[in-house]
Amino acid sequence: QLRLVESGGGLVQSGGSLRLSCAASGPSLDYYTIGWFRQAPGKERKGVSCISRSGSGSGDSTNYADSVKGRFTISRDNTKNTVYLQMNDLKPEDTAVYYCAAAFMRDVADMCGQALGAYYWGQGTQVTVSS
Repeated sequence: QLRLVESGGGLVQSGGSLRLSCAASGPSLDYYTIGWFRQAPGKERKGVSCISRSGSGSGDSTNYADSVKGRFTISRDNTKNTVYLQMNDLKPEDTAVYYCAAAFMRDVADMCGQALGAYYWGQGTQVTVSS
């Protein structure tokens, strides 16, 4: 059974940075697509960024929401079975609970576009950006 645990959330001022971690226990993440999603109070959950192993062997495939392109970077460390989300230039509108999720061999765009998919989910970590 795959279990995901997020960490790294917190309170940061506008323009600051945070790095979220999604640590997995159980099966290796090698063949899983990992997604970061966020949900602000009163709003629906949305995909932020997703990463999967490229089938061509040329590296990872990634997908980003337009609102975070150029500011957030998703990466994975297969030796640690962990996926990261580096968030720079944070804005108050980035405030939300951030969840990581895993789906077996899912296309990154498809997964990021399906925020309520039947994935393995972590418990979430709060990110608060003050203005």
